[in-house]
This record gives sequence, C-alpha cells and structure tokens, in this order.
Amino acid sequence: MPDTAPCPPRALPDGFFDRDAQVLAKALLGKIIRHRQGALWLSARIIETEAYYCSDKGSHASLGYTEKRKALFLDGGHIYMYYARGGDSLNFSAHGAGNAVLIKSAYPWLDACSDDNSLAQMQLNNPDASGNPRPAERLCAGQTLLCKAMGLKVPHWDAQRFDPDRLFVEDCGITVQHIIQTTRLGIPHGRDEHLPFRFVDADYARYCTRNPLRRGQVEGRDYFSLTQGN
Repeated sequence: MPDTAPCPPRALPDGFFDRDAQVLAKALLGKIIRHRQGALWLSARIIETEAYYCSDKGSHASLGYTEKRKALFLDGGHIYMYYARGGDSLNFSAHGAGNAVLIKSAYPWLDACSDDNSLAQMQLNNPDASGNPRPAERLCAGQTLLCKAMGLKVPHWDAQRFDPDRLFVEDCGITVQHIIQTTRLGIPHGRDEHLPFRFVDADYARYCTRNPLRRGQVEGRDYFSLTQGN
C-alpha cells in the first residue's frame, strides 16, 4: 500500500467559517475540498453554494433544534450532513445558531496532492447509471453526486469538526471574479423559495446543478451578476 499522497497543511481555520452565511457562501467559491480515502486525497473545487438561516423557512434549522440538527447550532466550521433523495449532502455551519452553507456542487481538482489516481477513484465512487465512468465535469454536479464522488458519508462526518489529516477545505489562491446570485433549488412553495441565496462561480456555471445562465434566463429578473468583493 503506497503512502498517503503528500498534502500541505493549508486547511482553512475554523474562524474562516464564522461569518454571515451569504458572505461565507460566496467566500467558499473557488476553495478546495479535500477528503482522504485510503492512500489518496480526493479533491474538488467548490463552484456552487446555497446559504441558509435559522429564520429562513427553507432551512432545516427553522424546524427547531434536534440532536440530528445540532451541528447547525454549533460554532462556524462544524460539518452538517444529511440525506437528500437517498444521497448524502454536505453543509458547513456559519456564524449564528442555525445558519449554514450547503455545498451544492463542485468540479474535480487535480494537483500534486490529488492526481489522476484520485480522479479515477472518484469515478469509481460515482459511476453513471450504466456503471461506466462518469465524465469528470459531471462527477460532482449536484450535492449528492459530490458526496458520492468524494466518499463523504453522513455517519462519518455529521456534527464533526474538520480534520487536517482526513477532511478539510483549502485556499489554493483561486480568485473567483464573477459570481451569479439566484434563487435556491428544490425549495417547496411557501418556504421562502424566492430568496436569492444561491451562488455560482460564473466560469463554471454550465457544470453546476442547474445552469443559471441557460437560455431563457434574464439578468436582473432571474439572476444577478456580482464581482469579487461584493
């Protein structure tokens, strides 16, 4: 068994997550999730996030505190995982009890820490419906696809802190210059579905859960364009 691939200790500190949920949702775009599976580091660049608040009817926290939802009420930087449509979903707690960011989709990331072997493992983790390797650009194109490709499971990580030896988020110096802000996906009618709390890296919009720049979408009505720092 080969040694675990070297990965520099550049994990974001817990304090990075202790900020307003919308601010955090934008700040996480371009950051790299790294999860160790066996001897490999599986990595993906965050390209789509959604912010949630305790007062927001679309959030789990709005239903009240339970042992299962406790991570949402802990300090920023706790991991909250739950099952959505039979798959695992990854969230990070933000500043303020009940506030969090859902990691909606990502794009496989290759570097000295995570090479082609890591990508191959992600494809083994998340094959297509026929059992064939899923194209790289579709591996993490949705919250449950992301967790499946990365090997992230609710029982292992819910209500945990990040662990620099197993799971962390890294700043690799990427600047996301253009962000698309729009409404969240899958929010039932009457549950604050109108709130524009979904954020997408514009350069990767075609690889996210649903492209906010697809034909028929109108800027100023269906989405807003933001620049870095706004």
